[in-house]
Amino acid sequence: MTPGTVFVTGASTGIGHAAAILLARNGFTVYAGARRTDMMEPLKAHGIRVLALDVTDDDSMTAAVSEVEAAHGRVDVLVNNAGYGSYGSLEEVPLEEGRRQFEVNLFGMARMTQLVVPGMRQAGRGRIINVSSIGGRIYEPLGSWYHATKFAVEGLSDSLRLELAPHGIAVSIIQPSGTASEWGRIAGEHLLAASGQGPYAAQARMMAAALASTEGTALASPPRSAARAILRAARSGKPKTRYPAGRGAGSILALRRVLPDRAFDALLRGIYGRFPV
Repeated sequence: MTPGTVFVTGASTGIGHAAAILLARNGFTVYAGARRTDMMEPLKAHGIRVLALDVTDDDSMTAAVSEVEAAHGRVDVLVNNAGYGSYGSLEEVPLEEGRRQFEVNLFGMARMTQLVVPGMRQAGRGRIINVSSIGGRIYEPLGSWYHATKFAVEGLSDSLRLELAPHGIAVSIIQPSGTASEWGRIAGEHLLAASGQGPYAAQARMMAAALASTEGTALASPPRSAARAILRAARSGKPKTRYPAGRGAGSILALRRVLPDRAFDALLRGIYGRFPV
């Protein structure tokens, strides 16, 4: 695909930040959006346009897409990367937080897609790249809300791929494994705040340690691993439907396909049991 205009959401840190830079280096005109615009200042040195974007605010999303379309006619590639991990026992996490998890991880992605598809459809071409996770195929204790959103991203993306194909628009899913960024540490902090005391405290401490291990350790993959997968999906003549990315992603997903549920449960208990309680 000839490089065109790309909009990357959630570009203040991690995968979105790395993807914006890599796409710009490969000839794309890149717009990067996030709430924390100050953290996107370094992107400007790469020729990337920085926009304020809140994927829970319709006016914010509409204004951002309108600005890109006013300058370039349409968005050629949308990278839906904005998201966060809400962990804690289902019993203890308020429903309001569960709804917010869906607002950010699913409905924000869906709304951004609604906004860019008309321009793509009129042009007869375009790419939607949804950053899911291996967590869209597997599960973890105390991660019910997060994994529910990522399972939903996978299902929405599969249906979207079929409905947009007649209009020349391809849909791909990126499935990163643990990524070295602030994401895991922040998710662990939220987990301890929700379930660090009470009946789930032991599990919460174990899971928080596992989540925190993705920041600055050899257990996690650098954000550029997922960024490279995004680049491949953006410029491939025939993009794949799914791109596992990062250390162990392909192996973990393969095990999930072949192992019965109870066997996979035991595998996860063994993995997370290595972390101190």
